[in-house]
Amino acid sequence: MAAKTDKAISGLLYHLKARGLSDVTLLIGGIEFGRSPLVDGRNGRDHHPCAFSTWFRGAGVKGGRVPGSTGEFGLRPVGNPLVSRDINATILRLLGLDHLKLTCFCQGRDRRLTDLHGELD
Repeated sequence: MAAKTDKAISGLLYHLKARGLSDVTLLIGGIEFGRSPLVDGRNGRDHHPCAFSTWFRGAGVKGGRVPGSTGEFGLRPVGNPLVSRDINATILRLLGLDHLKLTCFCQGRDRRLTDLHGELD
């Protein structure tokens, strides 16, 4: 899908930079999950929901970092994987919000988007 989105993302980055907004605008690109090179019987290619890619740009993000990784086929995280709660906590921090204070009352208790977890990267 990169070939279908590359030109649009490139144009967005170009225009943000031309307007002086590239450093203060948070851009996040990500996928829900992808397809693996393995086949699931006659049903087509398998999905791999255990690992996905997300990239950040602008708004104080330190460039050139790769905090997580997957195995050779991208099926499972290896090393020190990030979880969704950590990504959500990082996004909230970049937006100027403290994920520990952002709660709502639900099903009899205060809950957060990061639940009881959420480590900042």
